[in-house]
Amino acid sequence: MSVAQKDVKLETPAEVKQACEAFRATFQKVKGEIGKVIVGHSDVVEAVLLSLFAGGNVLLEGVPGLGKTMLVRTLAETLSLPFSRIQFTPDLMPADVIGTNIVMEDPETGRRRFEFQKGPIFAQIVLADEINRATPKTQSALLEAMQERSVTSAGVTFKLAQPFIVLATQNPIEQEGTYPLPEAQLDRFLFKIVVGYSGLEDLMTILDRTTGAETPVAQKVLDNAQILEMQKLVRGCIVAPHVKEYVARLVLATHPGGAMAAGGATGPTNKYIRCGASPRAAQALILGGKVKALVEGRYHVGFADIKHIATMCLRHRVLLNFEAEADRVDADGLVKQILDLTPTEPMRV
Repeated sequence: MSVAQKDVKLETPAEVKQACEAFRATFQKVKGEIGKVIVGHSDVVEAVLLSLFAGGNVLLEGVPGLGKTMLVRTLAETLSLPFSRIQFTPDLMPADVIGTNIVMEDPETGRRRFEFQKGPIFAQIVLADEINRATPKTQSALLEAMQERSVTSAGVTFKLAQPFIVLATQNPIEQEGTYPLPEAQLDRFLFKIVVGYSGLEDLMTILDRTTGAETPVAQKVLDNAQILEMQKLVRGCIVAPHVKEYVARLVLATHPGGAMAAGGATGPTNKYIRCGASPRAAQALILGGKVKALVEGRYHVGFADIKHIATMCLRHRVLLNFEAEADRVDADGLVKQILDLTPTEPMRV
């Protein structure tokens, strides 16, 4: 049996077990191939793969030189999908991303017509490198593609090939020459992943691999059809009502002034959050939790799966107020407080 049956209907426990084992084996194989090139950052690699099989976009944040671009390139090498890289700069225009209409002349009749020339967004793995170095006008060119998986030019809508994923890298917003991403665009990223510095052993391994005579290369593992099958299997993963309720309460716990705000009237939500997470956060928690469950060999989502990905799903979706900045409270610490204050037990009517 393939990674997932065509209709993703697993009727017997044996079929479920086999499908989960195949999914997990393929996941680990892709992760292993990436590990041939990317040293360390195992949690970052896993998070990127979780997002890939959930069908969501990824925002990777970190200072220059940590291997963010190399990670995305290596992922593309393991997948038999069209890949493009867009280097975002202050002078980049929306037409440089989505494409533009140009005048074409028929050599026989001499008649002229407009023809749409597709831009780099029409690949299936799109690297938006240093996305916050471009102006908000150019950043907004990605909005429709990231959400609707389509591009509109001159009133004509073009559907993008599936699967489609945008992996954007971002420098910390405190750096020179950066433009903060608008909230509407941040919300379209399934995960925001923070890439940190490598440790001593990892750094020494990086030196061995990058300054020697041979450069490691990742091998292709998955093609278009296999990725779509795995994404279908993820969609069929079971989420029990009490887990689904917990996800909803967790998102509502980020809403200041709401009845379920974490900690009540004097809690961290009302004290530090200006605007809470949207329904997309709940969707991200469910989809990410489904992939995590399958990676762990289960066909049902548990509370641990949700908690594992909660920070990546929520850190870019909660907007902090001035009091949080004054008290030096960051989004990650706030999400942890909300997780601690939101019980897993279902509400009793």
